[in-house]
Amino acid sequence: MPEALDAALREVRALLLDPGLTRAVAAGRQRGQRPSVVRAELRPVTLKAGARLQIATSDGARPHTRNVTPGTEEADTAVDALLAEPFGNWHVETTGTTLQLRVTKSGEAQVHRAKASRPVAEPDGHDRAKDWLLDPGDPLFAAIGGSAAKRRQVDAFLRALAATLPDDLTGPLRVVDLGCGNAYLTFAAHRYLTRRGLDVTLIGVDVREDQRRRNTELAERLGWADRVSFVAGTIAQAPVEPAPDLVLALHACDTATDEALARAVHWGARWVLAAPCCHHDLAAQLRARPAPGPDGLLTRQGILRERFADVLTDALRAGLLRLHGYRAEVVEFVDSQHTPRNLLIRARRTAGSPTDDQRAEYRELVDRWGVTPRLETLLATPGPDPDPDPDPDPV
Repeated sequence: MPEALDAALREVRALLLDPGLTRAVAAGRQRGQRPSVVRAELRPVTLKAGARLQIATSDGARPHTRNVTPGTEEADTAVDALLAEPFGNWHVETTGTTLQLRVTKSGEAQVHRAKASRPVAEPDGHDRAKDWLLDPGDPLFAAIGGSAAKRRQVDAFLRALAATLPDDLTGPLRVVDLGCGNAYLTFAAHRYLTRRGLDVTLIGVDVREDQRRRNTELAERLGWADRVSFVAGTIAQAPVEPAPDLVLALHACDTATDEALARAVHWGARWVLAAPCCHHDLAAQLRARPAPGPDGLLTRQGILRERFADVLTDALRAGLLRLHGYRAEVVEFVDSQHTPRNLLIRARRTAGSPTDDQRAEYRELVDRWGVTPRLETLLATPGPDPDPDPDPDPV
C-alpha cells in the first residue's frame, strides 16, 4: 500500500473512532479490486443499552446492520475490517471536520479536508436543521455561489437525481450535461455523486465557447479537471465519447430539450433527467390549425393555448421515451414559487418493449391534434423496439 494512502487511512480510522463522529460512508472500489460489500455507513446511535456505533453494510442485494460499543476492542476490530476493504472512497464527518478520501486509479490518495458543515445531531439521531443532500456550507458553494434560491434548486435537483439512480449503484459512471450553461448543477452533481462513492466522469456541453473556458477554469480551481471537462458545441452534435450512462438536460430552451432526449435515446443512456424550459414548437403548431371537436376552448385564449402546449409537449415527450424503451415520469422539479418552469422528465431505460396499446395511444393523440413533435422527427420513427440492454434497470 502506498505510504500516502496508508497515512490517509490512519487518519480516517482516528475519525471513525472519535467520539465526535456524526456519519461516515465508504463506497466504490479501488482499481482491480472489489470490496466484499458495496457500501458501508457508520453513525452513532443511542439505544436503551447506551451509546453505540452503528455499522450498516450492503452487498448490493440485502443490508446488514450491527451495533458495537464505542471504545471497545469490538469497535476497533469492526472499523479495521472496513478499512482493510479496498473501497475507492471514504467520506467522514465529525462535529469538527469533514474528510473526503478518494483513491485514484494509480492507487494514490486524494484527501480533502474542511470544517464540519452538517448540523450537530440530537441524541436520538435526528437533525434539527434541514437535511440537505449537499450541505449549504460545502466549499463548492463558495465557488459556484450560494444564494438561498440556488441552494434550494441544487437540493431539489440532487433529490431527483438520488431518486433516479439505484441505491446500490457501483462502478464507473459516465455523465453528460447537455446545455450546461454556467454549470453550477453540473458541479453539484459531480460533488454529490462522488460523495456517494462513485467513480464519476462528467462532460458539460454548451454552445458558448466563453462558457466552456469559464467552466474549465473553475474545474481546475476545484481540482476536478481530470474528472470534469467541458466542450463547446450544439446539443445535437457536440462530441461526447464514450457514450454516457446518465444524461442531464436542465432548462434547455424549446426544442433543445428534444435534441437532448434524442441523443440520450440514440446513446442508449440508462438514465435521463431533463427539465424543459420554454415550449414554442407545439404552441406554434396549435395556432396554425383549429382545435379538434369541442376542444377549441382549450386553445382559443392565448394564455390557455400556451399552457396547454406545455402540457401536451411534455406528455408526448414522455410517451415517446416510453415507446423507445424507457420508463418515463414527469414530476415536480422545484417548488413553483421559485420558478414557473418546474417540471422534470425523469426516465430509466428498461428491458421492456412498448405494447400495441401504447403505440396506439401516442398516435391517436398526435393525430387528434394534428401536431408533429420535434422529438418524433429526431427519433425518425416513433415506437421501435429498443435495442437489447445488457444491464437494464428493472421496470
